[in-house]
Amino acid sequence: MPYEVELKYTVSDAAGLRRELQALEARSVSTHDEVDAYLAHPARSFAETDEALRVRRIGERTWMTYKGPKIDQTTKTRAEIEIELAAGGGTGQRTMEFWSRLGFRPVREVHKRRELLELPWQGRTVHVSLDHVAGIGDFIELELSAEPAEVEEFRQSLLSLAARLSLSRSERRSYLELLLQKDATQADHRANPEEWSEL
Repeated sequence: MPYEVELKYTVSDAAGLRRELQALEARSVSTHDEVDAYLAHPARSFAETDEALRVRRIGERTWMTYKGPKIDQTTKTRAEIEIELAAGGGTGQRTMEFWSRLGFRPVREVHKRRELLELPWQGRTVHVSLDHVAGIGDFIELELSAEPAEVEEFRQSLLSLAARLSLSRSERRSYLELLLQKDATQADHRANPEEWSEL
């Protein structure tokens, strides 16, 4: 089973980062909007097992993705199984209904604008995503697909690229986790307005 070796960072200077990517001969592949719907398992907590089940929609195309637990403490490396479904209007909605009838329930949607780039680095092609995520801002993801024996080598390669791009403090939380934490904070503030109204 292939592993997704991934590093993610918050972006504070998007223009400067883009110049660095251009200097490294990164090539833009596509720019599009993505809607990711995450589902909760009826019998176990994905938050506790560090797994995820996602339905992604890009226009009329739909993918189902399972993500396994992260396997180290510094990156988002994990097993991933992704299946593209037949394209067409309504496929995403029918897929959500399919899982709902099996007892899965929707947790939250993540909306983002994504630019995909390919960057040559140390003899490999790194997949770079420049993301603007509604509600939480701008991020960059660096990704390679690796067989189990290649994971550590590829992880070090991505870390060296991140250093070249002056990226620090990788973000291991998913966009879903970041948004749920923001939702919870806002709910707390609404429930206790006296605690924050003067800040």
